[in-house]
Amino acid sequence: MKLTSKVWLAAAAAALSLSSAARAETLTNADVVALLEAGLGEQAVIAKIETSPGNFDTDTQTLLALRGKGVPSAVIAAMVKAKSANVAYDDASPDPRVPHTPGFYILDDWTSAPRMHKIDPIASTQTKTGGVLGYALSGGIATASVKAVIPGGTAKRQAPRSRPVFYVFFDPPGPSQSAVFSTGFGNTIQSPNEFSLIDLDEKKGRREARVGSLNLAGAKTGVMDQDQIPFAYEQVSTYVYKITPERDLKPGEYGFLFALVGGSGPGLSGGVAGARIFDFTVR
Repeated sequence: MKLTSKVWLAAAAAALSLSSAARAETLTNADVVALLEAGLGEQAVIAKIETSPGNFDTDTQTLLALRGKGVPSAVIAAMVKAKSANVAYDDASPDPRVPHTPGFYILDDWTSAPRMHKIDPIASTQTKTGGVLGYALSGGIATASVKAVIPGGTAKRQAPRSRPVFYVFFDPPGPSQSAVFSTGFGNTIQSPNEFSLIDLDEKKGRREARVGSLNLAGAKTGVMDQDQIPFAYEQVSTYVYKITPERDLKPGEYGFLFALVGGSGPGLSGGVAGARIFDFTVR
C-alpha cells in the first residue's frame, strides 16, 4: 500500500512537472522578441510560432511596437494567424468583448439569463411594383413604388422591447472574410453606417420593404429617407459595434437592410432584383 502511494505521488509530480513545462512553452510576444534578439532566423521563429501554443497580444498598437523593435512583418503575420486560430467563440455570451462569429446579434436582456441571439440575413424572394395604375393615369405625376418581398409573416427573433439592443461583429478585412456582410458587388460592409433600419409592411404570409420609386422626376433605388428609422451606434471594440434605435419602435416587423442586389425593374435603370436584411419583431 505504501509502495502504491509512493508510485501515485511520483506520477502526480511528473504530471505536474510536464504541465508546468507545457505552460512554460506557451509563447508570448516577449518570447518572440527574445528569440529574434538571440539571433534565430526569421524562418526558425515562424516555425516555432506555428508548432507551439501561443498567447499573443495582437492589437494595433502592440503590432506597431513590435515592428518598431525590428520584428519582421512575416513573423508578425505568423503571430496574428496563430492568435486567430486559437480564438474561442461564444456566440451566446452577452458580453460583446467575448469573441463571437461574424454576424448581427440581438441582446436578450429581458430574461433571467441574458444572452446574444444571432440574426441570420434573409433575402427577398421577389420585387413588385405598386401604384403603377396611378402612375400611368397621372402621366407619371404619381409615384410608383418598387418593393422587396421578404418571405414569412414574422421574424424568428422576437423582442418584447421598444428599443432592443443589437451588436454587430464584423470580421477583419482579408481573404478569409465570411460572406455574412457581402453586398453582392464584390465588397463587404465594415460600418453600421451602411445599414438602414426600416419598418416592414406586414402582408399575408410575407413582409415588404420599399426599395425604389419612379415618377416624372426620375427613378430612385435604395431606401427612401422618410422610410428610415434613425439609430445610434458606437464601437465597443475592434470590429464590434453596439446599435440602438433612437426612438421607441411600435409592435411590428422591422429589419436592418444592408444590400440591394442589382437587377431589372419597370422603368428603373439597373433596377433592384433583391434585398438582404436582418429581420426582427417587436411585440
